[in-house]
Amino acid sequence: MRVMKFGGTSVGSPQRMKDVEKLITDGKRKVVVLSAMSGTTNSLVEISDYMKKRNFESANAMINRLRIKYLQHVEELYSTDEMKAKTRKFLEDEFMYLHSFSSSNYDDTVEKAILAQGEIISTNMVTNYLLECGVKVVLVPALDYMLIDEDKEPQMKPIKDYWTALLDRDPDTEIFLTQGFICRNTNGEIDNLQRGGSDYTASLIGAAMRMEEIQIWTDIDGMHNNDPRFVEGTTPVRQLNFEEAAELAYFGAKILHPTCIQPARYAGVPVRLLNTMDPSAPGTLINNKMVKGQIKAIAAKDNITCIKIVSSRMLLATGFLRNVFEIFEKYKTSIDMVATSEVGVSMSIDNVSRLTPIVEELKKCGTVVVDRNLCIICVVGDLKGDNKGFESTITSAFENVPIRMISYGGSEHNISFLIDQKNKEEALKALSAKLFSKTK
Repeated sequence: MRVMKFGGTSVGSPQRMKDVEKLITDGKRKVVVLSAMSGTTNSLVEISDYMKKRNFESANAMINRLRIKYLQHVEELYSTDEMKAKTRKFLEDEFMYLHSFSSSNYDDTVEKAILAQGEIISTNMVTNYLLECGVKVVLVPALDYMLIDEDKEPQMKPIKDYWTALLDRDPDTEIFLTQGFICRNTNGEIDNLQRGGSDYTASLIGAAMRMEEIQIWTDIDGMHNNDPRFVEGTTPVRQLNFEEAAELAYFGAKILHPTCIQPARYAGVPVRLLNTMDPSAPGTLINNKMVKGQIKAIAAKDNITCIKIVSSRMLLATGFLRNVFEIFEKYKTSIDMVATSEVGVSMSIDNVSRLTPIVEELKKCGTVVVDRNLCIICVVGDLKGDNKGFESTITSAFENVPIRMISYGGSEHNISFLIDQKNKEEALKALSAKLFSKTK
């Protein structure tokens, strides 16, 4: 069996839903994970925000606009009066449920419950369409098996136990359709795996059940060797090692959620990135194979802030770095890049929500300077020491781009550069010319 995950654009219209039906109905048993229809989660976030501000009139107006949109989809998606009536009834119940939060005291549990409805709606609509097409399908509520602990980490055993029993109980079912993104926390409340969590859901199921393959279907032909929004002539990367894919996902490749790599990697289950707009394209295969001596791709991570701390003493005192890192740990803020010198340390972060208290505490360790509007450019591939010349070729691409920080050696698959955001496009183009141009 395999897991097939379809993102919001892949189920973003009635026609796209019909296209998905053609992709998944090949007679083989499979698990299908769906995101909310594109645009729905953003609408639900806005509805939740109005609820939080107790602006119920605007929240209800947005709910009504969403209701009209979905009821129109019903007319376009289904051909029988019976299924149209069944789906309209389901949607009316859903939107009445959303309206009911107008009389609730708003808290995080309300927000999570509202956001979960996007996936619940999309999976119910597609399930009804598959039933109308005569497909043997079972709708599997993610809230029944996707559980997270106190640290927001998914629990693998409940996933494995639930799906093992389900697959044994329904041997004739062709499609097991479930929601991505949503889960329950230790209090039994509706929660989620954060944005992009549908990839994570698919990876967790595929890893727990040691499935044949995890397929992530989007609207682009696999992971490209550079950002096609800024660089012309990019090409899909046909194969990536798990570590290479993890680096690219973390440092800005939008096609894949960073968390989705780890469960698949640990279980040894291949991940394949495919294109719903061009199903025949080979996409990108991610597995344990490492191609020696090859640079695979370039990615960029925006909105980076650099914090530089210069020690109050001439030389770094024992415990200085420990004290610095403990401050970031205290405020649960991850560090992307680190560079040290004799008297100081520089670090980059992308989450600035706790920047003010972090800086206040860092000032106890030394002089603090904060720089914003930066960008990390990373080059990923086999960068082991026996591949001579890669480092000089890569760095030569920055001859006209000022570099703020370099990170190299922490990984055998990644070299990263911190630069000003305004120089991002120039750097991406220069790297492509150096690394991937046939005439370089």
